[in-house]
Order: sequence, then structure tokens, then C-alpha cells
Amino acid sequence: MRSEILTILRKAGGEYISGAYLAEKLSVSRTAIWKHICALKEEGYDIDSKSRNGYRIISSPDLLTPGEINAVLATNVFGCVIKYYKTVSSTNNAAKLLAQQDAREGTIVVSEEQGNGKGRLSRCWFSPAQKGIWCSLILRPPFLPQEAPKCTLMAAVSICKAIRSLTGVQVGIKWPNDILYNGKKLVGILTEMNAEMDRINYVIIGMGINVNVTVKDMPVEIRNTATSLLQIIGKKVSRVRLLCAILAELENEYEIIKAAGFAPILEQWKKYSVTLGQKVKVIGINETFYGKAVDIDDYGALLVDTGEKIERALAGDVSIRPAEK
Repeated sequence: MRSEILTILRKAGGEYISGAYLAEKLSVSRTAIWKHICALKEEGYDIDSKSRNGYRIISSPDLLTPGEINAVLATNVFGCVIKYYKTVSSTNNAAKLLAQQDAREGTIVVSEEQGNGKGRLSRCWFSPAQKGIWCSLILRPPFLPQEAPKCTLMAAVSICKAIRSLTGVQVGIKWPNDILYNGKKLVGILTEMNAEMDRINYVIIGMGINVNVTVKDMPVEIRNTATSLLQIIGKKVSRVRLLCAILAELENEYEIIKAAGFAPILEQWKKYSVTLGQKVKVIGINETFYGKAVDIDDYGALLVDTGEKIERALAGDVSIRPAEK
């Protein structure tokens, strides 16, 4: 109901809409309309009320509610269904439960905060309330399970393009799942899959994006290694517009992959990479080695020239650090 009220008020373009019109349009009483308006005001919407004139919307809070997202979203599939939380332990965990219940491809889970956000290799992800984009996307791709890790590369390219386009911030991709600015982490991506031998049941792409996080918001231990768009450009960025831009880029790249395979995405990834050409330290489960990151192969694995041979690093097995050698 509140989403419908907001839609009508937005379409009015700042003109007043009477309570009687809203009540008739939505088949409820004028008292019910008034109660919903009061609730919207409590959520942060600035709605002007004037006797005999009705209501008009002046401004909206930067919330990732379905109503706010749908007002901006320009996709055909991604974001078709939105599961919204004020707080959740992990959007990836919530998305997996939905996927197991046959949620549609393109369904997203968004939360204003996460109590136990997840990163790669069981790391935690700092997710303060209403300061970032904590979102997971459900995919049901037609390709084979061994290609699923490349969904991380697809997401990194899409997020990188959206941030550059919307804010002008020249971010880059650190293999396999981080987006950096001047060496500091801005975005983390966590891709998880459920599959059988020859088919993928679902893929969850989780995105943690530091949008309006201040230095004081951050735990002391990550202040030297993490950043946010607010810290970079000195002003707040609309989380709704950024999320919608990312979903549009993701949907476009996904359609390219289904039509032409991953090759075009891999080439874009290389263009945005801040890992290729750098000396790296590869920390694996059973071994650690140094070398120069020279390429990624057709499966998204990082190829490292150790000086003796080309080693292949898989995203799920290793961490990459800048090498001092």
C-alpha cells in the first residue's frame, strides 16, 4: 500500500494529491491513507500535508526499500523480485534460502545492515546500517558448473563500470573479488553456487559496497585498508541509484555471456584489472609462491609467472597479496 501511495505522489511531480483521490484509487478509507502517510513520514519521507489540497512528496530517504528501488530501476529481470530487510545476518544466506524455495532468477536480497556479513575464505564483512549496499542476486545460469567462478569476474566488471559511470571514481579490480581505489578496498564480492555434476541449480552473487561509510564508522583495524565513496569524493552517493546502475550493468553483461560466452567479459576484466602486471604473493592451502601476475585463463584462474614456470591460482583456494620480492 505504501509503495502504491509513493508511486502516485511521485507521478504527481510535486503537485498535491487529495486524500479522497488516493482512497478511491487504492480502494481504502481516507483514514487508512492518513495512517500510511504518517508511517511513511516516520520512515523518513518528507511529505507535505495541506488541508483541502492533500499530500505531496518533497523528498525521500536513501533507503533500499522495494518502492525506492522500483522508482529508479530500469531492468527487465534483475530486481524483478526484491526481498528487503532492515537487518539480516547475511544477505547471501537469506538469498540461498530463497533460491532453495525456487525463487525466480533475478531476485535480489537487500538489507540496510548485516549482522554477520560474509567475505571470501570465511572472513567477516563490516556492514553498518544505511551506509552501504549489502545485496545478493540469485542467478540460474545455463552454463556448466566449472564456469560459475567467472560470475565473480562478471560482477566485478559490472560494479566497476557502474561506479565509474555514476561517480567518476576510477576504481580497479583486484583478482578475484575486490574493487579498489588507490589500493584500498571499496567493494567485496562473494559468489556461492549450488550445483550437480552437469548443471547449476543456482548461483548467489553477494556484493558489499562501502558507499557512505565515514572513517569514524570503520573499525580501527580496517581504516588503513578500506575506503568508501563518501571518503573518496567528499559527498554522499545515492545508494538506490548506484544499486540500480549495478543491476542494469549486471543484466547487460549476463545477456552478453548467454549469447557469446565469457570471452568479452574477460577482456573487460583485464582492462580494469589492477592485479595484472604486478608482483604478487599467492597464499594457498598447501603452498605459497611469488611471481608476476601475467594473465587470467578462460576459466578465470590467475596465471602467475614465477620465473621458472607459469602457476595457476584458483579463486577459491588462495589469497593474493602485493609481493615485496
